[in-house]
Order: sequence, then C-alpha cells, then structure tokens
Amino acid sequence: MSGERLYLAIDQGTHASRAVVLDARGAVVSTGSRDIGLARPQPDWAEQDGEEMVSSIYAAVLEATRGLGDRRQDIVAAGLASQRSSCACWDARGGRPLAPLFSWQDRRAHAWLRQFEPRAEEVHRKTGLFLSAHYGASKLRWALDNLPAVRRALDEGTLCWGPQASFLTYRLTAEQSMVADPQCAARTQLWNIHARDWDAGLMDLFGVPPGHLPRSVPTCHRYGTMRVGDLTVPLVAVNGDQSAAVFAFGWPEEDSAYVNIGTSAFVQRAVTREPAYAPRSLTGIILDDGRTTVYSVEGNVNGAGTALEWLETDLGIEDAIARLPGWLAAPAEPPLFLNGIAGLGGPFWQPDFASRFVGEGSPWQKAVAVVESMAFLLQANFDEIGKYVAPAARIRVSGGLSRFDGLCRRLAAVSGLPVHRRDDAEATARGIGYLAAGMPAKWNEAVSEEVFAPEPDEALRGRYRRWRELMREATGY
Repeated sequence: MSGERLYLAIDQGTHASRAVVLDARGAVVSTGSRDIGLARPQPDWAEQDGEEMVSSIYAAVLEATRGLGDRRQDIVAAGLASQRSSCACWDARGGRPLAPLFSWQDRRAHAWLRQFEPRAEEVHRKTGLFLSAHYGASKLRWALDNLPAVRRALDEGTLCWGPQASFLTYRLTAEQSMVADPQCAARTQLWNIHARDWDAGLMDLFGVPPGHLPRSVPTCHRYGTMRVGDLTVPLVAVNGDQSAAVFAFGWPEEDSAYVNIGTSAFVQRAVTREPAYAPRSLTGIILDDGRTTVYSVEGNVNGAGTALEWLETDLGIEDAIARLPGWLAAPAEPPLFLNGIAGLGGPFWQPDFASRFVGEGSPWQKAVAVVESMAFLLQANFDEIGKYVAPAARIRVSGGLSRFDGLCRRLAAVSGLPVHRRDDAEATARGIGYLAAGMPAKWNEAVSEEVFAPEPDEALRGRYRRWRELMREATGY
C-alpha cells in the first residue's frame, strides 16, 4: 500500500452501474459507469439481464481503477448498494441466472397477490411493508409457477433466490457468498424485521419453499472477497440504494427528513430506537453493524422520474424534462395532477390508481402540475410520518430530480421547512462508501450546500389543500 486508504463504492441503479473510488474523507478519486437495459415486455413487467448487470459492474470497476496506477492497491474495502426491491433466481452451480432479474418496478403478480389482502396487516406488522407486488415474494412465487428452469432447479436442489443484492454478492465474491443484508432481505416481504430473519409463516403464506434463501447477516459484515483484474478487495458493506443515500454525509441526523428523488422518490426518517407500528408508512432497518441499529420510517412516491418520462412518452410533451426549469420558474396556476404513475405509494397505497389532471392547462402547465404532485405526495408522507416520529427541523434532498430548483422551492413552501440540497451526484455511492470505510467521524464535508428557505406561497398551499381533498375523495384516505 503506497498511500492513504481508498474505498470502492458500487452503486447498482436502475439504469446504470457505477463504481466510485473514495478517499478516507469521502472525496471522489475516480469513477466508472456502464449503462444497463431495462425491458418492459408486457404491461406491469420490468426486467433486467443478470449477466449484463454483473458484467456492467466489473466494467465500471475496471474503468474507475484503471487510471489509479499503483494506487489501486490502496483500495482496502468495498461496499455495494443495490436496488432494494428487485429480486433474482439463480443456480447454485456457478450463479447462472434462471430468470430475468425482476425489477422493483415489476408488478406482474399484483392480481395474484390480492387474495392475501385479509392478511395485509399481519404482513405489514412483520415486514414493515405493505402488501405489494413491487416486493419480492409475489415475483419469486410467479417464477416458480411459470418458469421451468426455476422449478427444475428447485427439484434438483440447486435453486437460489432472494434479493438482487444477494445475487450480485454471490457473483462478485470469490467465495460465492450466499448472504443477505437486512434492508434488501426485508424487501422480499419474506423477512421479519423484529426477528431479523426469514419468517416461516410468510414463506408458507406466499407458497415460497424454505431452504433456498440467503443467510441473514448484518449490513456491515465480511461478505467475501472481490477480485477485479489484479485487485483483491474485501466486500464489507451491502445496503439498499435509498438506505445507503441516508449516510452520504456521515451519521444521519434524527431531526432531518431525508428525501432522495430519482426514478422514484423516498422520504426517510432515521431513528436509533425501534419505532412504533406506523399503519400507513414503511419501517425497516437501514443499518445493523453488529452493535447499533438504525431504523427508518419511510414513505415513497413512485411517480417521480417515471412521471417525467410519462410526460414525454405517453402525454407527448416534447423535451419536457429539458424545458422544466423555465416552466417551473414562470408564474402559473397549473391544474392539479393526481399522480398514480407506476402505482400510488404512501400514504395512500393504491397500486391501480388512475392518474388524471383536474382542471385545464396547456402542456407546459401540465408538466408543472406533475412536478407539483411530487411535492404534494412527499408532503403527504411527511404529514403521515410525523404522527409517529418527532417533527423534522429540515429536509435534506438528493438524487437527480433535486437539481430542479422549482421542485425544491415548492417542497420548502408547502412543508414550511428549509430544504438543504448538497451538490452531490454520488449520494448513494458516498453513503455505502461511508459504511465500507468504517463510519469515520469526518466524511464528505467539502460538498457545497444550497438552502431553499420556505417562502410564503398561499396559492401553492391552497392547491395542496385542494389536492389533498381530491385524493381523499379518490382514495378514501
């Protein structure tokens, strides 16, 4: 080792695999990236290719380390952040995928899942999750019922399945480690957040045979050894992408609401005491280091980046994303948008909700309405989470869509809280890097921060009140 310690952070996202080399203070030393595909062969289906994903990670790591020269050998640990609710089926004989990777966006088994609605509260209390086809249980059962390769592997005793993170760990480690971190394990809807292990009752409920799921381990754990070219690095932290982002600037503040806005948007409150049961929010474990547990109370908005794509592809508004900054800055009284793109998430939880505009507007005003709906949905989640967690003093935003000043200003105005935006495109990578680095006292302090103070906007708050009433009429909540 020739210099200061370096850390490898792998951020495996919906559209790309990124590798980021960080120094001991969380500064970016080098990066690499490879795009990956997402197929939608049928409505409600969303698939990715497991071999392509593994190859993309190796390619991104090679790109990130190629220019380091001898400094490659200063990389002492690695962390992996993965899409939380995506899942996989693979063969124990080498890790060959037995099916496409089922994206978190995939809802192919939502109709089958309805039969369990009388048990929904039981599932929620055990897992912290609402009964939903976004999570893994229904996808794994669908694979067993419909894919001969999966059934054959079950019969032959070679079936492995579980979170996408476990598949990647299996393929990336020389030991072919068959393990699962708490956050990604829970997103299968088969893992009990109180027992911190797989739940026999849930497996029986969904008809998922036991004995083929990974072993449960802490977030920070010796997962195995990665070998990329001449580089050998221990993989010591695995977490979900959204959970990792909470740690982008070090240990999370309990009085901050963390919002990450990308393809979808998530609001999380991090607490170190197990929260009370929150009937309309998600709860989970975002860190277990063997000594300390950090829990989250969470809400989500499915229609964030996906809603902007919908503007362009389905609604036919050309260059909507590129033109949004100007539209958001213009004075307007847009229509209201009831946003159920990709399924209506928290705190309403209606997977088949029909999106619609209420009121008239030109195409650009409709685009503004869609962005306002994101702020409104986030605020609805703040309102709900605030029933179970002490009020937040600030909102910390990250993710690609946080670059829109107009969205940040609306979020500040409707919430009455300052919105802190740090200029950091690598929040997820820095968060998993922080965990891989052993959670140092100082981390990522040099990144600039912009604060959007809440400004009086009675027109916006009036639209929010009307929007809440329309949502109450449409959803019953």
